[in-house]
Amino acid sequence: MKILFVSMNSIHFRRWSDQLRDNGHEVYWFDVKDQGYAPSMSWMTQITGWKKGFLKKRGRTFIKNKFPLFYKILVRKFDHPIEDAFAKALREIEPDIVHSFALYTSCLPILSTMNQFNLLPWIYSSWGSDLFNKENKPNYLNEVPLVLKRVDYLITDCHRDFIIAKENGFKGRFLGVYPGGGGFNIPKVSIEDKDYELIIIKGYENKLGKAFNAVEAFIEIKKVNPYLKAIVFGATNELLEMIERQNIVLDDSLIIQGTMSYEELYKLMLKAGYYIGNSLSDGMPNTLLEAICCGTFPIQSNPGNVTSEIINHEINGLLINNALDSQEIAKLLRLAVSDTAMVQKAFDINRGLAKVQLDFSLIQEKVLRCYECIKP
Repeated sequence: MKILFVSMNSIHFRRWSDQLRDNGHEVYWFDVKDQGYAPSMSWMTQITGWKKGFLKKRGRTFIKNKFPLFYKILVRKFDHPIEDAFAKALREIEPDIVHSFALYTSCLPILSTMNQFNLLPWIYSSWGSDLFNKENKPNYLNEVPLVLKRVDYLITDCHRDFIIAKENGFKGRFLGVYPGGGGFNIPKVSIEDKDYELIIIKGYENKLGKAFNAVEAFIEIKKVNPYLKAIVFGATNELLEMIERQNIVLDDSLIIQGTMSYEELYKLMLKAGYYIGNSLSDGMPNTLLEAICCGTFPIQSNPGNVTSEIINHEINGLLINNALDSQEIAKLLRLAVSDTAMVQKAFDINRGLAKVQLDFSLIQEKVLRCYECIKP
């Protein structure tokens, strides 16, 4: 079967696509952002380098930053429209299935082309805040239903988004709920390996991510529990600026780190006792699932009740109801560090849950069956 993926290059896409490696399918990738050839995905045929009609190697960024209006004129005049490039790819490849990852990134830009090829089966994988978050999307009620009415198959990372999709016009076949990046290789880890003085915090601070409130919560409980330490990973510039404005002192007990490789984060997850992820909107967070796989006690926000699909409050983790309330997060963190029995029980529950719900080989088998059930 010929499968044409449409996606930007991301860790989640690379992990999902890897499920199809050496499994008998002819796999192609249309690089929707035209980010360039990806050596890590050399096993699939890549359609990249389709966009740039001027200064293909150097100079574009300089012109874009220094002469933005002139840059826009050049783009309109010389760059190749995605509709033309994608239609060309469809005609040359003649795929059996098109599979798009994320609605605004990889569905809307090719919608008009897919409407022309209206008999070609189309899968849409909903990721993160794709369907749940309507903020700053003034055309949501026009754009989203147009996509959902055209796609034939749907995969989501949570049950909530299947309901939202149906409410907005999806009438195709639902293929199921799977982690956005596919399954996980469940590590060997014992409770004795965990450092219950160490808390790790996802550092996204932006319109949706609210890491600063989690940092404030840590500072609050550290007044009573001075032995605690925290590492904030993936810290955004917004978080760094807020920490500086609030004159928060950074030392060995509060470490802020920016971009971190997957391998570095994985080692940190294996070591840390607690994980905090806090946002106003999300799908099922992949970092939450990784924390569960690593036996790290999760404290996670619950936008649209999505996290409660996997976390049973005060049983295998804690749910943050108000992502903007630092005091609530501090209260939950205080409970976690004081209730040893709850944390130990959660370790056993989550390790068992990971093996039966999140294991790579189990998810891969189900995903491959999904593709096989689609009749071109």
